[in-house]
Amino acid sequence: MSTLLDPFGYDFFVNALLVATLAGALCGLIGVYVVLRGMSYIGHGLSHAIFGGAVAAYALDVSYYLGAGVWGLVSALLVQQVARRRTIGADAAIGVVTSSSFAVGIVIISVIGTFTQNLEAALFGDVLGVTVPDVVAVGAVTLFAAGVVFFRYRELLFATFDPEVAEVSGVNLAATDTLLALTLSALITVSMNVLGVTLIAAMLVIPAVIGRLLTDSFSRMLAISVGVGTVSGATGVYLSYHLDWPSGPSVVLTAALIFAVAYVFSAARRRAIPEAALDAHAG
Repeated sequence: MSTLLDPFGYDFFVNALLVATLAGALCGLIGVYVVLRGMSYIGHGLSHAIFGGAVAAYALDVSYYLGAGVWGLVSALLVQQVARRRTIGADAAIGVVTSSSFAVGIVIISVIGTFTQNLEAALFGDVLGVTVPDVVAVGAVTLFAAGVVFFRYRELLFATFDPEVAEVSGVNLAATDTLLALTLSALITVSMNVLGVTLIAAMLVIPAVIGRLLTDSFSRMLAISVGVGTVSGATGVYLSYHLDWPSGPSVVLTAALIFAVAYVFSAARRRAIPEAALDAHAG
């Protein structure tokens, strides 16, 4: 029993557990909108863009959160602007804008010659790098995201399922999309230390997909996605301590395991429904 409770004696682990739990819930909440809008690739792209912003912030000696967050927001808005022209698709716009931003970060590193942030931690997450300010930052963004979803629930719902009707109904799509882009950029910025650049996209997608597998109700999908993200974050970080794995892969693999269970359950349920209908018809 003492072995199981040992990690909780370390401040860094408690901080990491709090951040991962909040970040998982946050990814689950916003990931629903990302998945239903068919924008799964944007999480992957923005995480790379924000990495470029983090490097630029270090080079300019400004706040990591300020530099990375602003860079990510600008990248998201550029993607929206390019995609709205409809000359190229949103996926191509994401590829151009965010890959270029990531390349800028790599060039800056090569020019300045040093980068005090641990690159492996930035790419794959690291529980040792989590501090109290990280906990505060993730908590603040989680409250902000929850407020956005609560107060803009109708607008986000309209914009997600029927943007044409939403615009006719008086919903400001540009403002709604900008608010979602701001929330997504803030989410990626504060989650990078635990999940890492390369794995944030997975946590935006997997919990939401699990919710979609298990229900057709939007509100229940939100609840399931948040729950899966929360459990995956907490369990993944706990396992990463005992298995000596990077925290990001551990969290994602936990979510992937839950997905596998949900997929099998969903498939079995789909097979059971026609059989029950046939039995009822035969009877």
